[in-house]
Amino acid sequence: MKTAIYPGSFDPVTYGHLDVIQRASKIFDELTVSVLNNKTKSPLFSVEERVNILKEVTKDIPNVKIASYEGLLVDYAKQSGASVIIRGLRAITDFEYELQLAQTNHKLSPTVDTIFLTTGLEYAYLSSHTVKEVAAFGGDISQFVPDYVAGKIFEKYKMLKERTE
Repeated sequence: MKTAIYPGSFDPVTYGHLDVIQRASKIFDELTVSVLNNKTKSPLFSVEERVNILKEVTKDIPNVKIASYEGLLVDYAKQSGASVIIRGLRAITDFEYELQLAQTNHKLSPTVDTIFLTTGLEYAYLSSHTVKEVAAFGGDISQFVPDYVAGKIFEKYKMLKERTE
């Protein structure tokens, strides 16, 4: 059985992420979408919230499971039994950074390979950061994320605004 991991922050998950998830799920027997618990960042959503959101928006893809991890990705991949890491590329500007990560991961664990999937052209411009910025100003994010995710984002911003008032 060929298993792969698609790691990321997914704060929030976008249509670009979902494009990569759907396509990778057709290539591998099992795909684990893994939410990174990065303690150096201040995400909009907690790891648990991101895991739950991803579970909801991928529930119709039978060979996709959702998890979280912290630490070195290659260690997590080995523990999970995955031999492949999936990384999404939006533009050439992503490639240099992603290549360095892939090469470092390969040095750390030669049995774990990285496969790059480019997002569909319609999502090449899209980032989680952009989605959050548009949403923070009350903009329409329906073309960037599923309705369920948009609802969660606006709910979170409303809650944050109420805390500061």
